[in-house]
Amino acid sequence: MTQIGVETSGINAPRAGVRAWLALVVLMLPVLLVSVDNTVLSFALPEIAIALAPSGAEQLWIIDAYPLVLAGLLVTMGTLGDRFGRRRMLLIGSTGFAAVSVLAAFAPTAALLIVARALLGFFGAMLMPSTLSLLRSIFQNRDQRRMAIAVWASAFSAGSALGPIVGGFLLEHFAWGSVFLIAVPVLIPLLISAPLLVPESRDPAPGKIDSISIALSMATMIPVVYAIKAVAVDGISVSAVFWALLGIAMGWLFVRRQLRAKTPMLDMALFRRGSFSGAILVNLLSVVALVGFLYFVPQHLQLILGLSPMVAGLALVPGMVAVIVAGLSVVPISRRVHPHILVPSALAFSVVGYLLVAFTTVGHGALPLILAFVVLGIGIGAAETISNELILSSAPAAKAGAASAVSETAYELGAVLGTAVLGGIITAFYRSALVVPEGVPADFALAARETLAGAYTALQDLPGPLGSALWEAAASAFDSGVMVTSVIGAVLVMAAGTIAAVTLRTKASR
Repeated sequence: MTQIGVETSGINAPRAGVRAWLALVVLMLPVLLVSVDNTVLSFALPEIAIALAPSGAEQLWIIDAYPLVLAGLLVTMGTLGDRFGRRRMLLIGSTGFAAVSVLAAFAPTAALLIVARALLGFFGAMLMPSTLSLLRSIFQNRDQRRMAIAVWASAFSAGSALGPIVGGFLLEHFAWGSVFLIAVPVLIPLLISAPLLVPESRDPAPGKIDSISIALSMATMIPVVYAIKAVAVDGISVSAVFWALLGIAMGWLFVRRQLRAKTPMLDMALFRRGSFSGAILVNLLSVVALVGFLYFVPQHLQLILGLSPMVAGLALVPGMVAVIVAGLSVVPISRRVHPHILVPSALAFSVVGYLLVAFTTVGHGALPLILAFVVLGIGIGAAETISNELILSSAPAAKAGAASAVSETAYELGAVLGTAVLGGIITAFYRSALVVPEGVPADFALAARETLAGAYTALQDLPGPLGSALWEAAASAFDSGVMVTSVIGAVLVMAAGTIAAVTLRTKASR
């Protein structure tokens, strides 16, 4: 996720030396790892689904457990880093992330993999706020810090682009667990170099740790996302409504506590600024659209079109490159065009991208999907760059840290909702549209109804004509779900553009 526009010290501040730039290289390692992890798992999901045979809900949780816990703890871990030391939190997070990655690589069941993913989210929440906070303390000169943060942001985007290639290569030659093991060789150099190159940094007057606010923030997010998943997979039920209301009630208590606290964990006054709240919503909906796209397209490329993981990964690289190029190219344009015009114009590209998917998926091969992702990426990359800059610039300088944490949280929550909402919708349409041919044994029919990977597994075990008939029905049902989901994705992006046009008219404070 691109983060620009942080300005907390002057041009005349001391300039950093070679050691600081070496420290930047070290701090790029966890950024690359986290961003690669965001995209690489989508490519491993088909093989994980075949190997562990998860249910439809478990398959969604394998993706969502990590960003859900990560999003819920970002603000908390940032506060702990201020109090106990940001480098210390970085080292603890890196050690835990590497150890749990090994456990995830060899998880024997879907349930244990979900637990491992949740633990990865716990330790991952220590990494991202620490890296950005440390950059602010290492690079006191404003111009140097701008360059450092630009490199930091580029590393995040580059990692997202590398994810499909790395994942494809690993899955081509090794088992699915290899996508988790890549954390070990990346984090070991960090654990060795950080104590030597990265100076410790902490807030000299940290705010009080509010354990009740921490608990309320988690109690808000988990029930709400669980309710969204339940509705998407099984429809509206009393249980889903209960969890949704519980999450909303916990959210109300969280906001109430922040408003009354002398030193709140999250300053709610920031949300009264139209440019801040609008940019948060644009960022959230943009990530929902992007992650939702990355949920179903790898399955279509690998299972339906029959591409190898490596080739499927390469097919999405042009789109990821488009995200990076658009994010960098929009900066000079933003100096001349106001955000309430620029962001909706950028998101119009993403709407076109989703509509291309909706009307060209069936029977046209991989090329339309590649083109659609490029067009989608242009819009998302530009919109996220502007929205993240507005999130930071709309906040007073003293609140830059809180604004950064909110920006990260919106990104991760968008990743959760992208899989839960769009992934859940495509799962529901797949199940409703699948017509199992007569003669298919009940256990194979049940597996096919759960996921597309279940139908693919049944194809391998059933007699030729019967297996082929089941697979054709499953592929047709999945593509019908892709069409509907793509239209819904386009509507979400249009909503983001409308929000931008209305809320981003106010001038951000500097």
